[in-house]
Amino acid sequence: MADAVAEPAETPAAVRHAEEVMGTVFSFDVRGGEPGAVRAALDEAVAGLHRVDEVFSTYREDSQVSRLARGELTVADCDPEVAEVLELAAEAERSSDGWFSTRYRGRLDPTGIVKGWAAERAARRFAAAGVSGVSVNGGGDVQMFGVPEPHRPWRVGVADPLRPGGLAAVVSAAGVDRLAVATSGTAERGAHIVDPRTGRTAVTDLVAVTVIAPRLTWADCWATAAFAMGSRAGLSWLESLPDVEALLITAGDEVRCTEGLPTRLG
Repeated sequence: MADAVAEPAETPAAVRHAEEVMGTVFSFDVRGGEPGAVRAALDEAVAGLHRVDEVFSTYREDSQVSRLARGELTVADCDPEVAEVLELAAEAERSSDGWFSTRYRGRLDPTGIVKGWAAERAARRFAAAGVSGVSVNGGGDVQMFGVPEPHRPWRVGVADPLRPGGLAAVVSAAGVDRLAVATSGTAERGAHIVDPRTGRTAVTDLVAVTVIAPRLTWADCWATAAFAMGSRAGLSWLESLPDVEALLITAGDEVRCTEGLPTRLG
């Protein structure tokens, strides 16, 4: 899990909001922008998250995804966002050679991509509204645009899975206009990641994988896929991806990272 860390507020003005939705908490930290536009973007972002929950929840029998899984709807019958997410998920599956999957025990389940995609989409609403910076944290996975204040980047603390309350690293968005940080592991939710090859809980030497990339949609997918692969194969695969850095922590307290990770720490 990760938390966005901003320097003490000076200017521009900050708007913060937390919303319980999709079984977790989404927190917003918005800097600058015209107040009316910021409020409108916040209202749209919050409404959008609740709509995503209604459409994609696998816990709601009447959600479009649940009905799609039962064969009661086709993709064409669903909101356009369903086709968009499923296309992104198919791309993630191809890119990861099947280590990322939207199938859980034979049933359609796109939740592995939806939260990151929804948080990224919410952050984009604020960027389009003209704010100088925004951080959207969806249950510990963070999408950032711009800066919290002049000459100071967004920073994200990555929790240490083996030392509760401690940090394994601090990621800096210095030098880029957008950055995302996503973590998959067992510290918060236990052994919940599935090995797509077996359909059972993934058994690996890892306790956490944190991926840093421009887009949270992909960072979230890549962290999940790499965790299922294990530290050796996961690290090798992550090194092959463009614009991606990662930190992997094993159950034996071994830290492995991509070659370029130090450039993103600070």
